[in-house]
Amino acid sequence: MIARRPFSVAAALAGVALVAGCQGFQGAYSLPLPGGADLGSHPYTVHAEFADVLDLVPQSTVKVNDVAVGKVDSISLNKANWTADVTLSVNGDVKLPANADADLRQSSLLGEKYISLVAPENGSGTLADGAVIPLARTNRNTEVEEVFGALSMLLNGGGVQQIQTIAKELNSATTGNEPAIRDLLSNVDTLMSGLNAHSAQITQALDGVNRLSATLSSQTDQIAGVLNNLSPGLSVLNSQRDQLVAMLQSLSQLSGIAVDTINKSQADLVHDLKALTPTLQQLSNAGTNLPNALQILLTFPFTDYATNGIRGDYANLFATINLNLTDVLTNLGRSRQNPLAGLLPGLQGLTGGTSGTPTNQPPPLPLPNQPGGSGTGSCGGLGGILGTLLGGCH
Repeated sequence: MIARRPFSVAAALAGVALVAGCQGFQGAYSLPLPGGADLGSHPYTVHAEFADVLDLVPQSTVKVNDVAVGKVDSISLNKANWTADVTLSVNGDVKLPANADADLRQSSLLGEKYISLVAPENGSGTLADGAVIPLARTNRNTEVEEVFGALSMLLNGGGVQQIQTIAKELNSATTGNEPAIRDLLSNVDTLMSGLNAHSAQITQALDGVNRLSATLSSQTDQIAGVLNNLSPGLSVLNSQRDQLVAMLQSLSQLSGIAVDTINKSQADLVHDLKALTPTLQQLSNAGTNLPNALQILLTFPFTDYATNGIRGDYANLFATINLNLTDVLTNLGRSRQNPLAGLLPGLQGLTGGTSGTPTNQPPPLPLPNQPGGSGTGSCGGLGGILGTLLGGCH
């Protein structure tokens, strides 16, 4: 037994060397490992793209529902998009949908990495030989080192330490101020109760602000025009600023002079007001008589009652003028003082102006430019009368 054991080991080494020499040795990952997944007689190849494969190595297991169905053949770099191209060999009897997902997982806390193929709920088609699982359908679990690193950051200068600092500061601020804090909370409660009671008014005010904003938004052009037109006015005010300041200063001086004048004339003003007392007293005693008298005086010769006979906004005056020559002469003859004295001395009925009554009718008066008349340019007689009245005597 002892003599045959070295021979067996040597034979095994010789067999391995013979196989390596015939097929080519590609490193330790090219050696078959015992206990691997059964690939069957017709396995198919699948390529999966990963952004990060961590410490995944070839010969790692490929599982479906935690059952080993294949292995990782190789891991290469895809320089087109700088991702890891993981080549998987899967047992041909395993059927997966074409849109299957690939996850990089770990068997235990310190266990090995493996690839898990997951069939989605809405699976379709069949995952065939040479299929590619894109980067959008691959993922990896969180590493233990990453969890411990995040926990270290949280415990050392992270959120926990900040929470501790906040708690200490709150304790320092609240220690000894319990009554003030209690009053503050009571006031906050009162404020919130008041706001809750006026929620309808607050909502209405917000709606009004919203409507105002909408109105202003619809009138943006007009508001912009107003603001643009304000610029010239402001420029004028700016250029006249010195004049405005001088005017205000002058008003200040005027007010001082006015106050000084009123103060100095205070006694005289009081004396004048006292002197007006009898006059005001008599006006008070007159009552309504003075307004009524002024009312009649301002409307003379027509009283207020005369306007009741006028309808409308205007009063028209109608006059009838009688230009009948006989009537004019008759009216002139009735006067006690002859207005034609010296013009027609031969007419007794018109020139005398006596108090007696004439016994005979006056002879007919010749008219100018008539046969038997004497009005051929001398403007005498009746022609002189009419010429004088009408402005036609030369």
